[in-house]
Formats: sequence, C-alpha cells, structure tokens
Amino acid sequence: MPTAQVSPPPSRPVTLITGASDGIGAALAWQLAGRHALVLVARRADRLQALAAAIRAAHATPVVTVVADVTVRSQVEDAVDTALAEFSRLDVLVNNVGRGITRLPSALTDEDLDDMLRVNVKSALYGMQAVLPHFRLVGRGHVVNISSMLGRIPSVVPRAAYSAAKHFLDSLTINFRDEVQAEHPGIQFSLVSPGVVHTEFGNNALHGGVDSRTLPMAQSAEDVAAVIAQVIEDRRPDVYSRAGMAERVARYYATLGQDP
Repeated sequence: MPTAQVSPPPSRPVTLITGASDGIGAALAWQLAGRHALVLVARRADRLQALAAAIRAAHATPVVTVVADVTVRSQVEDAVDTALAEFSRLDVLVNNVGRGITRLPSALTDEDLDDMLRVNVKSALYGMQAVLPHFRLVGRGHVVNISSMLGRIPSVVPRAAYSAAKHFLDSLTINFRDEVQAEHPGIQFSLVSPGVVHTEFGNNALHGGVDSRTLPMAQSAEDVAAVIAQVIEDRRPDVYSRAGMAERVARYYATLGQDP
C-alpha cells in the first residue's frame, strides 16, 4: 500500500488564541507575531480583522481569523479544524476568554451562575477537548488557560461567582494535566493567573462594574501577555502574572483551616 504524502508543516509553531480581538488576547498576538503562526478567534469580526491586518503589515506572520463564540462547542471545534486545515499543525491553544460579574453572593441567580460557568469554564473545556485528539496523535502540545488571582483568593465579594468559576477552571486544568500526562508527558497544561489588568474587563462584567483601567496597580495587558509568551516558551505549569502573587496566595491559605 503506498504511503500517504503529507505536506511538511510550517517551521514556526502555530498558536490559537481565543478572545483575541482586544485586551490580553490581542496583546499576546502582538507578542508572538513574527515567531508563531496565529489563529485568532473572537466574536467581533471588525476588531479581529483589523488586528490581523495590522500584524500582517508589521510582521511576516501568517494570521488566520475565525469569528466564533467559544461558549458553543461546535464553534470551538470548527476553530481548531480551521487551524489544522490551514497549517497542518497546532502547537499551542490559549484559552483567554473570560467574563466577570458584579453581584453579591446572596443575590446570585441561576442565570448568573450559568453565565459564569459557560464563559469561564465551558469555553476552556471545549478548547481542551477539541485539541486533545491532535495533541495525542502527535504526542505533544500545550494548552494555556488564563485564570485569575480571584480563582485563588476570593477577595472581592461582588465577584464571588467569577472567583468560583476561575477556581473551577484551576481545578479542571490541573486534573486534565494529570489525566493526559499519565500517557502523554509531552502535552502540557498551564495556568496563568493575573490580578487586575488594564482592560475593558470591568466594563464588560455581567451587571456592570468598575472600569478596571481606573483601579490602582492595574497591570498592562502587554505585561500579562509577556508572561504568557514566556510560559509558552518554558512550559511552566502554574504562573502568576507579577512578582509577589505566589507568596500572597501561600499566606492566605496558611491562615485557613486547623488540624483537629
């Protein structure tokens, strides 16, 4: 039987970024431009296409755009299929989509919880499940899930449902890693946890919210994107976006719970 002829993949890695039309996603696309081929996924076609055009003009970088709602499983699967059809490979998936909420825990509704889980957890789960068959086939790959400090320290009461969803994402990522690496150690699952970031996140929160760009010590999207880009290079499993965060989390948990 003749051997199937397969076109050689591009030499540069291929990275798919969700929520790529602005904020951290767009900043990461610029960080990787020139070194990675990019598949940029978002709902806002105009912003997505403008970003892709600007990156192509500034760098010799192949860029494919996919207009999709990543809270819909079939659309996530289509985005992954598009990446593989265009480049014959996919090396990195960055699950960057997220949404906050402003509502006290005593007032949370079913719809609030459903929205937080759909955007912050299911979108990442769909992505991980969609890329896993290809990663298993080639024996390598990297998923980077963008979490939050609030997933580790639930310190903002009106963000309670968001904190819970990001904690869910953290646990899901770690358990996904443990399952897959038992047979495929070349497949990595990383978490990156920023604090407050200078983006439209607060304005886009369910039920409104404080503009994140007005909050003290907000980190720039570019700084967070630089951390994510480094994680893509060194494949560390769990990284915060700025110095001192890991120590803060350790101090927080050291005060909780007591032995019997």
